[in-house]
Amino acid sequence: MATMESQAGLAFVSLAILLFAIAGANQALDRCSLLPIDHFFLFSKRVITPAGIISASVEIDNGKVVSILEREEAPSKEINGVPVMDYGNAVVMPGLIDAHVHLNEPGREEWEGFVTGTMAAAAGGVTSLVDMPLNNFPTTTSSELLKLKLASAAEKLMVDVGFWGGLVPENAANLTILEELLDSGALGLKSFMCPSGINDFPMTTGQHIQAALPVLAKYGRPLLVHAEKEQPGVKSSQVDKDPRLYSTHLESRPNSWEQEAIRDLLDVAKDTAPGGKAEGARVHIVHLSDADESMQMIKKAKAQGLNVSVETCTHYLAFSSDNIGDGDTRYKCAPPIRSEVNRKKLWNAVNDDFFDLLSSDHSPSPSDMKLPEEGDFMRAWGGISSLQFVLPATWTAGIPHGLTLEKLSNLWSRGPAKLANIYSSKGSLEPGKDADIVVWDPESSFVIDENYTIFHKHKLTPYAGQTLYGRVITTIVRGQHVYQEGHHATQPCGKVLLAKSTS
Repeated sequence: MATMESQAGLAFVSLAILLFAIAGANQALDRCSLLPIDHFFLFSKRVITPAGIISASVEIDNGKVVSILEREEAPSKEINGVPVMDYGNAVVMPGLIDAHVHLNEPGREEWEGFVTGTMAAAAGGVTSLVDMPLNNFPTTTSSELLKLKLASAAEKLMVDVGFWGGLVPENAANLTILEELLDSGALGLKSFMCPSGINDFPMTTGQHIQAALPVLAKYGRPLLVHAEKEQPGVKSSQVDKDPRLYSTHLESRPNSWEQEAIRDLLDVAKDTAPGGKAEGARVHIVHLSDADESMQMIKKAKAQGLNVSVETCTHYLAFSSDNIGDGDTRYKCAPPIRSEVNRKKLWNAVNDDFFDLLSSDHSPSPSDMKLPEEGDFMRAWGGISSLQFVLPATWTAGIPHGLTLEKLSNLWSRGPAKLANIYSSKGSLEPGKDADIVVWDPESSFVIDENYTIFHKHKLTPYAGQTLYGRVITTIVRGQHVYQEGHHATQPCGKVLLAKSTS
């Protein structure tokens, strides 16, 4: 392992020198790339394509993949005057697309923001993300509020960013508001079937969701649902229990909450079946943590032809409640991280192709809101800070379970691109698509310690202290080298991803 890493390190150092030498030659460099050229080749013996893993040269010009030429060895340093970057045995694959991220701007920039969030994304190999309609303030529930979000994002994005709109009782009762929101470019909608914790983003019922589905069908866009449903008496039963025990938090949000919500949601989702009044809409269940009855209901719904999809998150695959210490509120999230038995069942589901995609649900907050000193799980803010780590964390957790590079790419690139309806331009390495690429070394390990640079605004994370495999070397967004081993481009490269109006 050490020998392989040393050899790879020499190759990557040489590449870094090349990149910065080229950049230094252009004293007036004001572009958003560490490499001030538009036409170049990438070579690797592990290029992930829709046809599998091949040894190939990938030609990139003007932000697009132009060609992929299968070959066993790297070409010379140039092909007809076009530079070739030889990445040896590092993996070259589509950049990750994280469809579930809370960047919190405008209104709660002290939690996270477009600058820090997208820098973390680039450092983690994420080339596109979709921002949630909360926890920013105000929440993104109308066309006017989406425009406010877009204005806040201007000239701050290191990677490409799209936006989900919010479904709440107010706009569910006025479908004109929803249509205007979708016309303005929201990639879809997000709703909660339980209190969200944000006052201006109230929960929806099955009736609200059912009312909105025909509108989503008209636009061919998904509804993402936080599927937990509170049950009377559960929280009150925890009042006299020790709030520093993780078991107290876990028991306060049992898997029956997910099961009850999913049961109601799938009943409404019958309208998405062929011939249904909401045919063309898609119901997407976010961050599934229950690997028991919830999973079985979703499998049955898919088999019946309902347009339903589902994701889980890296933290449910990487951690289990068995190993969460008393008072360690870094791990608090909703739904909660469940048992080791449950975690293994989730991995079995990954291997059985049950999940359509993975996501981070990056939901940061100021560290003091996690109450690290008190360790009170019942009062601490819930949310895992993880955007920068999802590639190596997923890979590291997946190694014992036989996770393949192809499956990793499908879950983190193709699946999210299809959910957000951007697969025509992103999510795979194919000629004509955007050159959104991450180059990384699956065999190289690193420790998230005090010497490791975290680009999230707040550094409190359950991944601190972890040894992870999968060092990100280079991140390319539409042909622009936005990140290279600890260095970001000096100018933001990202663009806003808006859905096209049906009108």
